[in-house]
Amino acid sequence: MQFDTHIGIELENPFILASGILDENGYTIKRILESGAGAAVTKSIGSEERRGFDPPVIYKENNSAINAIGLSNPGIENYGQEMKIAISSGKPVIGSIFGQTPEEFAMLAKKMQSYGASAVELNLSCPHVNGYGMEVGSDFELVAAIVSEVKSKVNIPIYSKLSPNTSDMIKQATAAEKSDAYVLINTIKAMKIDIHARKPVLSNIYGGLSGESIKPVGIRYVYEVKKITGKPIIGVGGITTFEDALEYMMAGASAVQIGTAISKNGIGIFNNMSRALKEYMESNSIDDIGEIIGVAIQSTTPSSRRGLVP
Repeated sequence: MQFDTHIGIELENPFILASGILDENGYTIKRILESGAGAAVTKSIGSEERRGFDPPVIYKENNSAINAIGLSNPGIENYGQEMKIAISSGKPVIGSIFGQTPEEFAMLAKKMQSYGASAVELNLSCPHVNGYGMEVGSDFELVAAIVSEVKSKVNIPIYSKLSPNTSDMIKQATAAEKSDAYVLINTIKAMKIDIHARKPVLSNIYGGLSGESIKPVGIRYVYEVKKITGKPIIGVGGITTFEDALEYMMAGASAVQIGTAISKNGIGIFNNMSRALKEYMESNSIDDIGEIIGVAIQSTTPSSRRGLVP
């Protein structure tokens, strides 16, 4: 039984801690890795310390959440010790970074590499902070320049986290084609109004919707981008059960990230999903995870696609 996920790093299982969930502190990352995650993505780290938005910054409802943390982080120069603690687990730690220019992204990537990151994830899709994330990712020429510059400065894999809020996901993916893999998707721009207070519940008004409610959107984009580009994809968005993860894999994801579901299921979710995957593969006589990845694309014929929304 093999778990070669073809994303440029070696994983003992394809279940990864998503960025922004229990991943600013090195000890917390280490604990999650030791509890069964195949890898972990750090909180998005920028050039300088950033306070983020004032509370309230998160609203939870059922198995979904809207957050506007504001990219709060300690800054890259202050993050080395956290990385040192996290990588002492012996498992891959992926450094998430955000910036505004190709040169800034490249500097951050080089720092993450020097701290021992196994790969870097370029945050080109945060939907609620002016001047970063989605605003950067919506400029496709800038995306191409960022990926090219980072690629020329580091020798670890580069993952581009793309946005469902952009005008054209395929154009964004094409602009980031020098990436070793895509991460699909980031949160969807959303808001919630308190009908009693008669105002938005978040201090920033808008936030990013994550969790169960965005899974169909994530599945659609993984399927579409994989089908058109053929590149490795790390799926993320609304994965709560093993069946959700399997659906992402069948749509084309080589590995998946888990975030919001931890608040309900705890960090044991990684071990549970890994065990469920092994049981599924054994019961279906599957020796290589590659037999699962993208199988829905392979089985879709022109006649069976008739009637689908383009």
